[in-house]
Amino acid sequence: MDGSWDSRQQLDATLMSVAGRLETCSAKVEQVLGGFHDIQLLDWQSPAGRAYRDAVTLQASSLRRALDRLQEARLAVARRAQEDTGVPIATSGWPG
Repeated sequence: MDGSWDSRQQLDATLMSVAGRLETCSAKVEQVLGGFHDIQLLDWQSPAGRAYRDAVTLQASSLRRALDRLQEARLAVARRAQEDTGVPIATSGWPG
């Protein structure tokens, strides 16, 4: 087989692998974000309860920013794959 064909196939496989990992990681982050409401201890009204909720809110905010970066990375991988193959990577849940 032609070496450039093998290289292209390897790149395609790598892009698909990276896209799959980004998708899996994004899904896990979304799952964790969904669970933050459950750990808010909303009926705990003491100063310690408010401090705890503030800390959870800060963590949720950080995770939302990380999720945004993951989505940007998925889009970058998709663009790269499309540049190389002319065909977008079909991954469920991709924006755009």
